[in-house]
Amino acid sequence: MAADLTVLVVDDDFHVARLHCRIVDEVDGFRALSPAGSAAEAARSIAAEPPDLVLLDGYLPDRNGLELLVDLPIDTIVVSAASDGASVRRALRAGALGYLVKPFAPQVLQDRLAAYARFRNVLGEAVNADQETIERALRILHSGDAGATTRSRSATETAVLEAVSEADGERSAAEVAELVGVSRATAQRYLSALAARGLLTTQLRYGTTGRPEHRYAPPGVGR
Repeated sequence: MAADLTVLVVDDDFHVARLHCRIVDEVDGFRALSPAGSAAEAARSIAAEPPDLVLLDGYLPDRNGLELLVDLPIDTIVVSAASDGASVRRALRAGALGYLVKPFAPQVLQDRLAAYARFRNVLGEAVNADQETIERALRILHSGDAGATTRSRSATETAVLEAVSEADGERSAAEVAELVGVSRATAQRYLSALAARGLLTTQLRYGTTGRPEHRYAPPGVGR
C-alpha cells in the first residue's frame, strides 16, 4: 500500500491551522503534519520531515508567505485571505500550484487535494513525460474547481465522466484510470456509479483473448 501524502499547514491562526489539518486528515491518502505558525517554524518542520505538500498562508508574523514560497523546494498551495489579482499572480509566478481564498468550504480543499493526488499519479517519477501527459496532468491539477462548484459531484467523479465524454467512442476502466490518474479499481467504481445513474452507457465487449470487458460511453454513443 502506498504511503499517505503528507501535508504541512502553515498558518499563524492556530484555530484555522487545526481546522485545515482536520480537513486534510479526512481525505483518503493524505496525512497532516503538526502545523507551523510562522516561517521560521515552517523551515524547522520541513528540515525535520519534508512534506509532500505545503498549504501556505499569505500572511505570517515573521515573513510574508509569498516571499517564503520562493524558497520552498516543495509543492505548495497558497491559502490566503488576499483576493486581489496582484497577489494571486504573484503567488503563481513564485511557483504556487494553486491559490485558495479564505474562508472556504471544506469540500473545496478536499477536492483540491484529490486533484493534487491524481496530478502526482499521472506525472509520477516519469523522466520523459510527453506533451499530452503534461497537459493532462495540468488539467487534472485544476479539476478541483469542478468539485467546488458542483456539490453533488466530486472532482474525481467529474474527471472520470469527462474522460469518457471526451472520447470518440467507448473507453474501458483501465483507459479511464490512466487518463484520470487513479487506480483501475477506483475508476471502475465511479464508472459503475455513473452508469447506474444513466450518465453513461455500458457495453460488454470481447477482446482477442475472448475475455469480456466492460466499455463505457456517453448515452447514445456506441450503440
